[in-house]
Amino acid sequence: MSSESWPPPLKEWVARCLGQMTDANRAEAQAELRESIANAFAEKTLWTTDWAGVQLKSLMPKAPPVLNSLKRKMNDTPPMSKKAKKAAAQKRNDANLDFGDQAALNRRAERFQREHDIERQKSMRGQASLQANNQNAHLFNRISRSDSPSAFGTNPDDPEADPNVLDWDKYTIVGTNQELFKDYLRLTSEPKPETIRPYSVLQQTLIELKKRWKDKVSYNWICNQFKSLRQDLTVQRIKNEFTVQVYEIHARMALESSDMVEYNQCQATLKNLYDLGIPGKHEEFTAYRILMLLHGRNKSELNLYVGTLTPRQKRDPAVQHALRVQRAISMGNYHALFEMYFNAPNMGAYIMDYFIDRERTRALMTMTKAYRTITLCFIQNELGFETVSDTLQFIETHGSAFFTNPNAPDRDKTIECKSAAPQLAQVYEEKYRKVGIKGAI
Repeated sequence: MSSESWPPPLKEWVARCLGQMTDANRAEAQAELRESIANAFAEKTLWTTDWAGVQLKSLMPKAPPVLNSLKRKMNDTPPMSKKAKKAAAQKRNDANLDFGDQAALNRRAERFQREHDIERQKSMRGQASLQANNQNAHLFNRISRSDSPSAFGTNPDDPEADPNVLDWDKYTIVGTNQELFKDYLRLTSEPKPETIRPYSVLQQTLIELKKRWKDKVSYNWICNQFKSLRQDLTVQRIKNEFTVQVYEIHARMALESSDMVEYNQCQATLKNLYDLGIPGKHEEFTAYRILMLLHGRNKSELNLYVGTLTPRQKRDPAVQHALRVQRAISMGNYHALFEMYFNAPNMGAYIMDYFIDRERTRALMTMTKAYRTITLCFIQNELGFETVSDTLQFIETHGSAFFTNPNAPDRDKTIECKSAAPQLAQVYEEKYRKVGIKGAI
């Protein structure tokens, strides 16, 4: 979690807390500070918390112990002379002064004040740069940590700073290439600005790529261009709504073209971007993720993921559809499953295509155990085939073409279930027991 992504009120609060720390409470206060920020990050409330009103318990003044009157009487000591009182007071002051000499205290106070001023200037510069950039090109500003020390950055005045940690912020580049289209090449060395397109050019590139896709351009070319576009965004550390839009569009194109490798890569990146709080079609891709987990038959991860859904996500029609698909598969309700297959919102049917034959085989195994004979027309209607020919082809490829009337027209053919059942079970074990997902992350 980079401090560059913190809101200005949080940075001011951190600077204020650092200025209040002493050697006596530093370890406890820093631990509580880290815990407060980590909890807010996990709950996604970094930008909504009123940091000005947050108070660390370790920095609150300690109340003096209250003794009852009886105890005071028991502990009363005879009056002391002026000389003895002065010596006792000096002794208490010496005992409480565990921070070094007064000069060290003054240096520390100056350093804390300097850090606070730098953080405030950094916040003001970040806000000014965001207002000047009306395109909102970067989620994270690029103020160098060497000039602006953060709470836990490589600040030479910070006793816990690690000089061996690289400061990646100062290596962020801004591209100068003005070409709209550029082939994707895997980086084998440090990127150069003249080979990277800036944010404004990348926006125009996306517009042109959407036009080309509507004109039915080759998917291989469009995929190559999108990977190059994603690479330019990555090396410039651009993470905003435009970045989310690029990955969402590429993911949909990959689904439409049956490219699960690129789809899974886009899905994984989108999950990280959504976790940062960047808006997008979160509910749509939540539904896709549920369907992908159903395809992979990863029940444990599916249950964990469904348990993290928010009420807003559960109210979305696409997410509700995916959850109903999950319920139908777990209960073996194939009749409801294939109805939802035809009514899948957005591009959910493209993902369901990957596991629909497996569920058809499971459904047919159940049907052959329950019936003596089944007509092809009945199978077509129950298992969601478009034509009788498609139904017959499925039956033949799954080794269950045992007809009581093989010479009859296709619509009138009837399957003899007792002979077909063991063949279906064998085919299911061979074809569907193991699931391989290309590009799964």
